[in-house]
Formats: sequence, structure tokens, C-alpha cells
Amino acid sequence: MPRRGRGPYLYWRNERRKGGKAIARATWIIIDGSKHIATGSLCWRRFKSTGILARYITEKYSPVRRERLIEAIDVADVLNVYYDDTRARQANQSKLDERILRLASWWGGKTLADVNGESCRAYAAWRGSNGGARRDLEDLRAAINHHEKEGYHRGRVRVVLPEKGLPRERWLTRSEAALLVWTCWRYRETQTVHVGSLKGRKVETDKRPLRHVARFILIGLYTGTRAGAIASASPFREPGRSFVDLGSGIFYRLAIGKRATTKRQTPVPLPSRLLAHLRRWSRLGISKSHFVEWNGKPIASVKTGFASAVRLAKLDLRIGNVTPHTLRHTAATWLMQRAAPMWEAAGYLGMSEKTLRETYGHHHPDHLHGAANAISTHAAPKKNVSLVFPLAEERARRDIASQPLSLDPAGGPGRTRTCNQTVMSGRL
Repeated sequence: MPRRGRGPYLYWRNERRKGGKAIARATWIIIDGSKHIATGSLCWRRFKSTGILARYITEKYSPVRRERLIEAIDVADVLNVYYDDTRARQANQSKLDERILRLASWWGGKTLADVNGESCRAYAAWRGSNGGARRDLEDLRAAINHHEKEGYHRGRVRVVLPEKGLPRERWLTRSEAALLVWTCWRYRETQTVHVGSLKGRKVETDKRPLRHVARFILIGLYTGTRAGAIASASPFREPGRSFVDLGSGIFYRLAIGKRATTKRQTPVPLPSRLLAHLRRWSRLGISKSHFVEWNGKPIASVKTGFASAVRLAKLDLRIGNVTPHTLRHTAATWLMQRAAPMWEAAGYLGMSEKTLRETYGHHHPDHLHGAANAISTHAAPKKNVSLVFPLAEERARRDIASQPLSLDPAGGPGRTRTCNQTVMSGRL
């Protein structure tokens, strides 16, 4: 029996030389049987190659689109249908490529009838991270629901997700935030001397490699904006950028041309202090195309620089890790501590009022204080309410009750107008 083919896969091809001269650089290629397809991606761009492989597999194979039983439908077919139909409207297509490829590599060969709690838990164990597995399985659930809505299968399929992780409650005090910004602003790059009398010694240079992180932190603390919107913030209105109107002081956090998602990125007015900083950075040419730049170019991520800043500032990490998203937690906490109205704070941060109340509401100075004060104070004195009516009031009440009702003689069972008038007057 012939051996089953492996199918398309990524392969790292080393640099090829001839006569001491490089004739082909090292790169990732796709091997599909006897075919070798170049991806043009270098060693540090494996994620890009992964996306190219996902697109290659999708273009090569077109799944059957007709109603069938779940025992006859491969999960890979369901993922392919979902990928073809929805990729164009995804906010982060490269991340979708990675998740779909990961799901297809594990679920491929299994049918929809195999999707149950046991197999989902097995995938989570293979994935090695409950958080990552949950996000992947959410895509699998969306793919199966899309397949069902399109009328391509009969029968119910349930995807069991791992439990959500505990919410991150780490936030920065004002002294910690000031220390972090000050560390980024003052830090100088250290280099090792290789020649001369100081050979082998480390000396500080005039380079300030973390000042862009300081600007990132200021924007994050003052607005509670997510890292992606801060990285794309620009004083110029162009596609793909979050626009900061320095004239009106409005920060349009949703990048121009991007589709709105459940991660609310509503326009927000900028605080006067932050707006003064942004105007000065733009006026002095510190920010050329974006407000957070490294060597004159916009950044894609600030994770590496931010981690260095946290390490240099020696922040206490025993109570929780400090990441760029911690700035959003900090902004929400500070707003609650300053007794900001709940609905205004939720709109400013771009989150629901329910999430704000449940996650950060306990920081509000009025949070449950009424109940706390009531349970610790003396009981309120009871009012003396007499249950005995004076004799004169009782006689007057009896006289009114004993008086006959004056009904219209012409009234009767067939004529209810007089009776209705009597009822509406309150006499009955």
C-alpha cells in the first residue's frame, strides 16, 4: 500500500553557495510533493511564511459546499469555508492565518462528529495554553456556526471552551507611573569599549533608546487606549492611522479605513496636559508621521522596550506582571478613584458600563459605602403612629358610609352611562 503523502508544509532551506559565492539566500519554502514554492521570507519571518502556506493550501483545495451529515464532513473543510468567506473582513488577517493553520494541523482528518468536550480538552492540552486554546477554539466554533448557517451540514456540534483566566487586576499607582516615565526619559544606552585604555568597560552614550516608550506611556495613561491604536496615532488623517486632531483636541482611535470591532475604539477628547505634549512634539518635529516613533519610523509593537523599562524601573511584579495593557487598567482605576461618572468613564475608555462596574467599580469612593455606613450605625427611631381613630372621625366616617347613593332613575341594565359616571366619580 503506498504511503500517504504529507501534504504541503514549510521547510527551511539553507543558503546555497557555489565557488565561495552565495547563489541563493536562506529562506522558507513550501514543499508540496515535488514542487518547491518560494515564500520570500527570511528566518525571522516565519509567521509571514505561515500565512503564505495557509493561503496556498486554501487556494489549492476547495471544499465541497452542499448539505451533508456531520459524520461525513472533515473539520478542515469547515475551516476552509470559513477562511474563504470571512478573511477579507477580519481586522487582523495575519493572526487569523496563524490560528486557522494551527487548527487545521490538529483537527484535519477529524469529522464534525468528533468535535466534543473530550477532543476540545485534548486540543487545549496540545496547545499548552488555556488562553491560546480558548481563542483558537472560538474560531473553530465560529467556523462551525458559519458552516451551519450556510446550510452545509445537519446536526448540532458543540465546541467546549476552556475556562476563562482570572482577570488581570494589576494597575500602577501614580508614583509607579511617574517612576516608569522618568526611567524611560532619562535612560541612556550603554556600550562596551573595544579599543583604547577603556577597553572592556561599559560606558553610557548620549543615545536615549526609551523615550518613545515614555511617549507611549503618557498617551496610554491619559486615554486608556489600546496599544495598537496608540502605535498608529498620527497628526495626519491617512488610511491605516488613528487620527489625532490637534486643533479640536479629539483622538479618533479607530484607524481610518478599518472596520469597527467589539473592541470599542470611540473618539475621545484629549486631556489638556496630554494635548499640550502632542502639540509640542508635532511642532518641534519630534513626531514626524506618528506620535510614537523609533529612529524616525512608526513602531509595530512596544513590548520589548516596555519590558526593558519595567525591568529598569524595578517595579514590583509579585502582585502581577506589568505590560502595555496595564496602562488601560490603570486609566480605568484612576477614573474610578477620582469618582468619575460611570457612564462617562465607560465612554471615555471605550468599554461597556457593565464591564467597568464589575471590574473597576470597587475603586470608586462611593462603592457600597451607603450599605457599609447603614450596617454600622444605630437604628433610626420609629415614628409614633396611633392606630386608634378619634371618636369624632369614626362617627363622620360612619355617617358618610350610611348615606344612600343617588342613582339616575332612568338608569338600568340597558343604560350604563349613569353607573359609569358613578364609578369614575369614586363613589363606589
